Amino acid sequence: MRSVIILGSGPAGLTAALYAARANLKPLVVDGHEAGGQLTLTTMVENFPGFPEGLMGPDLIASMRQQAERFGTEFRGGSASAADLSRRPFRVTIDGAVEEGEALIIATGASAKRLGIETERKLMGHGVSTCATCDGFFFQDQDIVVVGGGDSAIEEANFLTKFARRVSVLHRRDKLRASKIMQDRAFRNPKIDFIWNATIDEIRDVKAGKVTGIRIRDLKSSAVTDRPVDGVFIAIGHTPNTQVFRGLLDMDEVGYIKTHDGTKTSVPGVFAAGDVQDRVYRQAITAAGSGCMAAIDAERFLESTGHA
Repeated sequence: MRSVIILGSGPAGLTAALYAARANLKPLVVDGHEAGGQLTLTTMVENFPGFPEGLMGPDLIASMRQQAERFGTEFRGGSASAADLSRRPFRVTIDGAVEEGEALIIATGASAKRLGIETERKLMGHGVSTCATCDGFFFQDQDIVVVGGGDSAIEEANFLTKFARRVSVLHRRDKLRASKIMQDRAFRNPKIDFIWNATIDEIRDVKAGKVTGIRIRDLKSSAVTDRPVDGVFIAIGHTPNTQVFRGLLDMDEVGYIKTHDGTKTSVPGVFAAGDVQDRVYRQAITAAGSGCMAAIDAERFLESTGHA
């Protein structure tokens, strides 16, 4: 029997673990399908407070993990495949084994949707990014392509013009899905141009270890052209990792867990933190902050039920 089980080992889960462990709750952290979360795919992190020179994403996660472990956090690999939230203790199935906890913190994050091509994966963090706020600064006076046509893509394109020389928005269709106000802003921006009815077949150059260009396929004519660029930002949406909890917790239409009064979900004793409930900010620091909130909320809940 656990006082608290934390699902996810990114900034939200690890911060929740740190606070829960310091409250002597002896939390169990389940790493999840992507141990360390999206930061493990990031190279240099320069916007996390307290590190003026920046640090590598995996190093930040390793330090947070070590800090949580120091105060008694227990870690185990695997990811949740089923859950019973109908009564306490809650039951969570982890790779076939059942763990029971009086409180549950869900910090399983959200996964950025990808193009699904091999060169995208190999160059992720080396010129390919899914976060303009995180990485835009590194593309001063360079040529960038943003893939997508929704609000997120257009917002990122506009943001990137603060740094880049030229931002090209590449979209599969001949018109954007973004809201009209976002479209108007992009169309008026002299640094933004558009590549319509197109997709990316290849991102170059893996051998060089950085992005040097893309191969574009016209979806109407099937013609293929090469274009030199310095960076590729994928902005085709995120998928919250909440499949296990569908039908068990209140969620929005996309699948993000709805929270109220901090990190409380629709089931008392179940809390959600980080990108799993945040479709707006999606930053390491905001995830960490909500992880702190979730641990404090869980501690107060356990005290109120006599299990702290």
